Amino acid sequence: MKFKVTLIILLVSFQFVTGQETSSSKFGKGILNIVGQDSTWSMKVGARMQFLALASWENNDGELMNGKTAFLVRRARLKFDGFALTPKLTYKLQLGFTNRDMAGTSIYTSNTPRFILDAVMMWNFYKNFELWFGQAKLPGNRDGIISSANLQFVDRSILSAEFNIDRDLGIQLRHYFNLTDTFVVREALAISQGEGRNITTGNAGGFQYTGRIELLPLGLFPNKGDYIGGSIYRPETPKIAIGATYDFNHDAVKTRSNQGVFMETDSGFYETNISTFFIDAMFKYKGFSFMGEYADRNASDPIAKDEEGVPTGQIVQVGKAINLQGGYLFKNNWEIGSRFSTVDLSNSTVGPTQVDEYTLGISKYIVGHKLKVQSDVTYIDTEIINSRLAYRLQFEVHF
Repeated sequence: MKFKVTLIILLVSFQFVTGQETSSSKFGKGILNIVGQDSTWSMKVGARMQFLALASWENNDGELMNGKTAFLVRRARLKFDGFALTPKLTYKLQLGFTNRDMAGTSIYTSNTPRFILDAVMMWNFYKNFELWFGQAKLPGNRDGIISSANLQFVDRSILSAEFNIDRDLGIQLRHYFNLTDTFVVREALAISQGEGRNITTGNAGGFQYTGRIELLPLGLFPNKGDYIGGSIYRPETPKIAIGATYDFNHDAVKTRSNQGVFMETDSGFYETNISTFFIDAMFKYKGFSFMGEYADRNASDPIAKDEEGVPTGQIVQVGKAINLQGGYLFKNNWEIGSRFSTVDLSNSTVGPTQVDEYTLGISKYIVGHKLKVQSDVTYIDTEIINSRLAYRLQFEVHF
């Protein structure tokens, strides 16, 4: 099935090439760059793959045991972007073909794999205002917004794993302005369906409302480096970005706002208001980088119940988390980094309610984030079960 879909997409892409102006580009800048003969449209086709090897061991009173290993194609994606009619109307389509990207098949996705990651139009309709409509990432926490192709470590932190609001269907309004010659302010507002990506059954609860503001008092980062892991562009002057997001999901029906599992009852869904707050910062100067994040989630009533008030066993994952990470990129494009992440879900779950992770990583950027090798080792300390040690090695290529 995955092969057939990929083949169809490639055939359609090559069909577009006939009679159009095409060009190849530098490594990592797209497989094909196509412009219509009348210059009324364009399309850039890109692809990327991540290959992951991992191993983990359980710490039993200082003795490592129960070792587990795995090899994965972590991500395999196709991306299409360009403009239609005018450069002020752009689009992005991204498809994922690994099991993890397509996971989540249910009656709410018409029992079909979730191929589509992004399918969004972006219209710069007036000066610094841009309207987005379609499926895209919401303006959530910084680590969640950073592309998985541009991460400083092998994968995102446990803060993002538990609190990320990721993608949804809806509309977004983006804007920016300058307070001074260097002080930039960005704002983003979103109204979305509230159940995550690829939902086909309509709006099950209420809508989700998200607002974000960002302050860049020392000016813009080179090459949008405030949303790229590591300091690969080595800014010659200090750069800092501070962001805050508030997300309110009215009558949410999933255990992690628009993520997690549906809270089903015999008569429909359990609904509760869920609010999520993020604050984050990114600092870079030459080869040094630092990112810090805080997340907090609350619900009006986190314990799902049926119509008679009997708990169903499903619980909204309320709690808080902190992620701190930093690194230094040497001039030979080797980077060393460390990360500390802690998640506290003690008010919502049965099991390991608090998890602390300590990570040391090393990366070699061969062609920036487009061709790189990353490795890290993590000590995972949980509250009520044995701690674990995990090692990961990942290779990425991005055309």
